[in-house]
Amino acid sequence: MISQKSIELVKSTAPILQQYGETLTRHFYKRMFLSNPDVSAFFNVKNQAIGTQQRALANAISAYAENIKNLDVLHSAIDLIANKHASLMIKPEHYPIVGENLLASIKEVLGDNATDEVFNAWREAYCFLSELLINRENQIYNNNANKSGGWHGFRNFKVIKKEKESSLITSFYLQPEDKKALPHYFPGQYITLRVPTPDGFKTMRNYSLSDKPGLNYFRISIKREVALNQEIPAGIVSNILHDKIDVEDILEIGPPCGDFFLNTDEYNGKSLVLLAAGVGITPILSILNFATDNMPEREIILIYGCKNQVVQPFKHKIEALSKIHSKLRVHYRFSNPKLNDFNANQSCSIGKINMQLIESLITEKDADYYFCGPKPFMSTLFKGLLDWGIPNNQIHFEFFGPKEDLQNNSKGTLR
Repeated sequence: MISQKSIELVKSTAPILQQYGETLTRHFYKRMFLSNPDVSAFFNVKNQAIGTQQRALANAISAYAENIKNLDVLHSAIDLIANKHASLMIKPEHYPIVGENLLASIKEVLGDNATDEVFNAWREAYCFLSELLINRENQIYNNNANKSGGWHGFRNFKVIKKEKESSLITSFYLQPEDKKALPHYFPGQYITLRVPTPDGFKTMRNYSLSDKPGLNYFRISIKREVALNQEIPAGIVSNILHDKIDVEDILEIGPPCGDFFLNTDEYNGKSLVLLAAGVGITPILSILNFATDNMPEREIILIYGCKNQVVQPFKHKIEALSKIHSKLRVHYRFSNPKLNDFNANQSCSIGKINMQLIESLITEKDADYYFCGPKPFMSTLFKGLLDWGIPNNQIHFEFFGPKEDLQNNSKGTLR
């Protein structure tokens, strides 16, 4: 446990961290990568380049300081971080590396504000948090290894099929090279790929499983991340997978992880509303496939937004589901449609997904809401659903990228 004196000292630094948080975390990452370059494999180069990783850590440190007197508030965040760490195979021996560089950065950046007392308090707080995370991560590792078909570490998978879903998204169908069974996973979870990079190192990325559990393969559907400008580079791993990986190739894969998934235990007759934008359809499609198979009596509404049918993945798969399942309603929202995007056989409209559209399509708002997509989409929906009167425990979301505040009282899952 942390001493009461250290708790008070850490909490007293919260205003300073809010002011200097990003300066501190930029310094920290630069310092750590220089002194321990081997840990760079655990981090996304693009997120580092555009600063989202630095902002994410700054927000996390500030939240820890602010809520250190009531750690129950941070329980969901700790579980989220532990799942992320477990997906990347973070080990106890990595924590001293992070701790040494983070504490040194606090001293170097905060200067006179980081007195010996404050420094020692943060060291105590960091050790306490490390222990919480290490224990939770060990639970996840053991659960993944001990379940039927499970494993620990990375396992070789063969690409058995590569299918183009749109101009930007391609699906990879994966089976274990050892031909042994696959574990059950929860619809909405993700796996980790470890991929060699052109510089001779390996790096890791999380990708949502885009099909239902219980099949003899995993499917991931990956968007090619193109360079937007000099500050936002192309995605290294997504382009390697699109251009270099083909059928029969072998990929290293970690077991399914993540705490964003369809909660079947809490189903009490409510409708299921699935909302997706862009590549955010991938975990939502896994949930949709599972729900239509296992809850045929449940009302399901899918609202999917993208620019147009050129970049729209899974159109034929979704339409096939809607023909089979009478309880499923689908609406497409196109922000930049082409002339042939509309036909009389589908429900669709022009614009971006917003609360006005949702309220017009949902007759019974007391439902469970699951959504995933870009940050503006997430922010709009989360705030809009709360303002509409949807209870927080009926709102479930996942954000691609490092954890960033969508709203101060957000309790969804961001990765």
